[in-house]
Amino acid sequence: MNAGMNWKEHGRKIPKENLDRFIPNRSAMDFDFAHHALTEALIEARDGKKKEARELSPSKEAYRKRLAETLGLNRTRILAFRNKPQPPLHSHYHSASLHQQPLKPRRRRIPQSCSKVLDAPNILDDFYLNLLDWGSRNVLAIALGHTLCLWDASTGSVSEFMTIEEDQGPITSISWAPDGSHVALGLNNSQVQLWDSSSIRMIRTLNGVHHSRVGSLAWNNHILTTGGMDGNIINIDVRIRSHVVGTYRGHTGEICGLKWSGSGMQLASGGNDNVVHVWDRSSASSRWLHRLEEHTSAVKALAWCPFQSNLLATGGGGTDGAIKFWNTHTGACLNSVDTGSQNHLALWKYPSLVKMAELTGHASRVLYMTQSPDGSTVALAAGDESLRFWDVFGMPDTAKKPDQKAAHEPFSPVTRIR
Repeated sequence: MNAGMNWKEHGRKIPKENLDRFIPNRSAMDFDFAHHALTEALIEARDGKKKEARELSPSKEAYRKRLAETLGLNRTRILAFRNKPQPPLHSHYHSASLHQQPLKPRRRRIPQSCSKVLDAPNILDDFYLNLLDWGSRNVLAIALGHTLCLWDASTGSVSEFMTIEEDQGPITSISWAPDGSHVALGLNNSQVQLWDSSSIRMIRTLNGVHHSRVGSLAWNNHILTTGGMDGNIINIDVRIRSHVVGTYRGHTGEICGLKWSGSGMQLASGGNDNVVHVWDRSSASSRWLHRLEEHTSAVKALAWCPFQSNLLATGGGGTDGAIKFWNTHTGACLNSVDTGSQNHLALWKYPSLVKMAELTGHASRVLYMTQSPDGSTVALAAGDESLRFWDVFGMPDTAKKPDQKAAHEPFSPVTRIR
């Protein structure tokens, strides 16, 4: 008979491993413990009277049992017929945790007052402009008329970075490059300037991009996207001499908001024609991917969801006062919430859209907003010529440091172009 076959009994298949069911499994036995158990039994039989006389206190007896359990000395069998499953690691911790109460989630503490207030004299009271931006190197830039000022959040120092000529200004838009060292300025005379904040010098002037003031700027790696009062959106490659590499047309009013998605493949634009466009960078056509027309006032506020790439939030100004949420794959409006006012900072929870906090302090409507690179602080500027800082999101566990090599790459050849 083949030795590899299985026996059958009354039509029932008998597994191989159960053929010699009464033979002990040597690999599962502890011979040291077996020897201890046998000799201990003989000693107790011989000296039983002495053992009975030597009684232990309850505390010592409990300790002895606990020690025996821990060391595995409370076993009664000497022979083992099968392997026992391995106990889980740190089983005593797991068993203890079953009796503990579940931890309650910590509630976020939202300060009801701003952490800092700075004066912002001569800041333009113009909803359609973008005069405030916080760079990756923790330096905040703010345009005060014709002058660009810098506030270093690490040191608290304030400096006047540069002042443009009277016939060029005022400054109408600001945007830090991803490296946090170079800053782009849009001017009232339709020029776009690139400045190096480390050496405090202008490295390039881009002419002929727009026909009127440049109110919006947005970076996508080495591509600088500009939006003007002429309703045009221009993609500029800052590395090359013939810098205009794309044009988007579709708005009939001034562009007052631009924002690239995290992937860099979609661009959202908002204008004072109350329209939002979504543009696809991978498309060969310059026509918009989606045209969203549900707002009733100019759309300046744009934000892409950091954890869902196709989720876009848009905010309407004036009498609209609504935040709308869009699926940019389909163009469908997913939800909408009425904010009620423009004179304060409100914190909303998504996706429930419950208002978590309403923070007041400005005497007039909030015009400009930016967030610190670590995400903890929001800075607001208003027509009351004040700049207020709110620590609404708390300090993160770790702060991501910028990649210096990747950061400087887009600008490495710019200094050689005139």
